[in-house]
Amino acid sequence: MAGLMWPAKKAMPVTWAVAALLAIFVWRVEKIRVLAASIEGAAEALNILIIVFGAILLLNTLEKSGAMNVISRGFYGISPDRRVQAIIVGWMFSSFVEGAAGFGTPAALAAPLLVGLGFPPSAAVMIALIFNSTAVSYGAVGTPILVGIRNAVEGIIPETINMEHLLFQVGIWSAVFHLAVGTFLPLLAIIIMTRYFGEKGSFREGLEAAPFALLGGLAFTVPCFLIAFFLGPELPSLIGALVGMPVVLWAAKRRFLTPRNAWDFPRNNEVLTVQGETSPGHEKTEADNSVKPKLSLLLAWTPYLLIALILVVTRIPAFGIKELLQAWSVSWENILGQKEVGYTLRPLFLPGIIPFLLIAVLTIFLHKMKIDEAVSAWKITFRQLAPATIALVFAVAMVRVMVQSGINQAGLESMLLTLSAFAAQKVGNLWPLFSPLTGVLGAFISGSNTVSNLLFGGFQYGIAEKLGFASPIILALQGVGGATGNMIAVHNVVAACTVVGILGKEGKIIRYNLLPVIIYALATGLLGMALIHL
Repeated sequence: MAGLMWPAKKAMPVTWAVAALLAIFVWRVEKIRVLAASIEGAAEALNILIIVFGAILLLNTLEKSGAMNVISRGFYGISPDRRVQAIIVGWMFSSFVEGAAGFGTPAALAAPLLVGLGFPPSAAVMIALIFNSTAVSYGAVGTPILVGIRNAVEGIIPETINMEHLLFQVGIWSAVFHLAVGTFLPLLAIIIMTRYFGEKGSFREGLEAAPFALLGGLAFTVPCFLIAFFLGPELPSLIGALVGMPVVLWAAKRRFLTPRNAWDFPRNNEVLTVQGETSPGHEKTEADNSVKPKLSLLLAWTPYLLIALILVVTRIPAFGIKELLQAWSVSWENILGQKEVGYTLRPLFLPGIIPFLLIAVLTIFLHKMKIDEAVSAWKITFRQLAPATIALVFAVAMVRVMVQSGINQAGLESMLLTLSAFAAQKVGNLWPLFSPLTGVLGAFISGSNTVSNLLFGGFQYGIAEKLGFASPIILALQGVGGATGNMIAVHNVVAACTVVGILGKEGKIIRYNLLPVIIYALATGLLGMALIHL
C-alpha cells in the first residue's frame, strides 16, 4: 500500500478485505465470526471518531470565533529571532494543541501561524511537522495509548494482566524515551532549519541557540514525564505544554539563554526562489498585528484552560468524578452470538464529549459567536471527519479480525501471533532496535499514531512474549515510533502544505524530515535495546 501511495481511506478497506479472506480461507475462521469481529471493530472505531470529532470541532469553533487568531497574535513581538519563534510556536504551542486535539491538527495550525510570523512556507511546514512528534504519544488526551494500544492487545493479553496497569506502564516508558530523546528535538529542528533555509546554509547558526533549545526541550519533556509517571497517559502533553510554555515565554522575553544575535531568513528571497516560493513578507505580519482583536488573550485561551481543568478533575480518582462518568455504559456482548466478541461505550467518559463537545458548545456563548459561525464550524468538522471515518472503521475492523482469527479450525495461532513468531525468529534479540521503525512505518502509511498502534500493537506484544521481553517497553517503542512517524505521515504533510498554499511540495518536506525521523527512531531503539538487555 505504501508503494502505491494510496490514501488510508482507500488502503484500509483493501487491507481489511485481505485480512478477512485470509481468516476465512487460510485460518478457516467461521464466516459469521469474521463478520462479528468486523462489526466489533467498526463499533470500537466509533469511540475514536467521537474523540476526533470533539477535538476538531473545538478547534474549528475557536477558529471561527477568532480565538485562534488572538492566540497567534499573542506570540508576536516576543522575540525577533526565528529560532526562538520556532520553538515557542512549533514546539510548545503545537504540543499543547496535540495534547488537546491531536490527529494532525497541530501541524496544520502551527504552519500558518509561522508563515504569519514571516517564515517561508516550506520552512513553516517542515518545522511544524518535526515538532508534531514527541507530544503525539499522548495526543487527544492519550488516544494513541488508551485507544490504539488497548484495542490492539485486547483479546491477546492473558486475563491475569490488568489492562489499565499495562497502559499506565506503556505511558511511563513512552515518557522515558521522549525525555531521553525528545529533549534534544528542538535543537535538532532548528539546526536543520538554519541549514536548509539560512542564507549561509550553516548548522552552526542553529547550534548557537542550543541553550534556549535545550531549555525548551526540558520545559516540556520533564513535566510530561512527571505527569505520565504520577497520573497516567491522558494528560502528559496537555499539562506538560501548559507548564512549559510560561517558562519558555518568560525566558524569551527576558532573553534568558537566547542567542546574542537574532537570526532571520534571507530577505533577498535567494533561498526561497531556489525552492520555488515567494517570501511571505514581513510587512504582512505588521499589518495583521494592527488589527484589533475582538477577544482578549485570556478569553481566547479560556476554552483550553477549561479543558485542562475538566480533564484533571475527571481523570484523577481522588476527586470521585471519574467513577461517576464511567458508571453509565452501553454494551453489546456476544455480537452475532460469538463469544468474546463485544463492545462497550462509556459516553460521558469519552473526552470527545466531556470536555471537548461540552466546551465547544460553551465557547459559542463565551465568545458571543453568531449562529452562522457556529454552524460553519460544525459543517467543516463533519467534512474533515469523513475521510478519517472510512480509514478508522476499516483499520479497527481489520485489527479485530486478526485478533479473533485465533479461534479457527486450522489449528493455527492468530494472525498477529503468527506474524510475531516469524519476526521474532528472523530478528531475535535485535527487535527493540526495529520496534520504533515499525511504528514509523505504520504512521507513515496511515497518517496516525493511533492507527499505527492499532495495526502493529498486537504484533509488537506478540514479539515481546515470544522473545521474553518486557511488553510495556516494546509497546512504548511502538508508540514512540508511531509518534516519530508523524513527521512524515503523508496525510499530515498534505494537510500542512495545503493550509500554507504549497500543495505539491510534499515530497520535498518528507525528504527534509527523514533525517530527524531516522535519528529519533534509532536513538529510541538503541535506548530500548539497552533497557531490555540490562
